[in-house]
Amino acid sequence: MNNLLVMAMKLSTGYVRASGYAHKVRRVLFALTRGKVDPKEVVRAAGELNQYIFERFQELGVDKADVVRITVPFEIQDGKIVWDYGSLNIEIYRRSEEEKLAKALEEVEEREKELEERISEIEETATRIKNLVEELLEKIERLKEEHTSLKLKAEE
Repeated sequence: MNNLLVMAMKLSTGYVRASGYAHKVRRVLFALTRGKVDPKEVVRAAGELNQYIFERFQELGVDKADVVRITVPFEIQDGKIVWDYGSLNIEIYRRSEEEKLAKALEEVEEREKELEERISEIEETATRIKNLVEELLEKIERLKEEHTSLKLKAEE
C-alpha cells in the first residue's frame, strides 16, 4: 500500500431499499478499496458516510421501504478515505410512487415490444431483399455464361 498516493474514486450503491443502504455502502467500499486501504479505515469511513446519509434521509423524509441510489466521490489520501460530501447524490424512488413507476415501466415495455416488432419486420424485409439480390446475381451470371458460350460457338 502506497500511503502517499492520492486516488480519486466514486462509490455507487446501485438501487437498494433505504433499509439496506448501510450494508451496501460498506460492501461496495470494501470492494473498491481492497488492497488500497487498511480494512479498519474502510470500516471507519463507511460508518462516517452511513451516519451522514442517515441524517440526510431524515431531512429528506426517506422511508425505509423507499428505493434509493447513492453516489459519492471520495479520495484516498495518505491511507485515509476522504468523502466529497458536496457531491453526494441521493436518488429517491418513493414506495408511494411505485404505482406511477409501474405504469411508466409498463409503457416503456410496450414501446420496446413495438420497437422489437418493427425491427423484426425490417429484418424480414432486408432478408427478402438479400434473397432477391442473390437471385438477380445468379441470373446475371447465367446470362454471362450463356453469352460467353454463344460467343465461343460463333467463333468456331
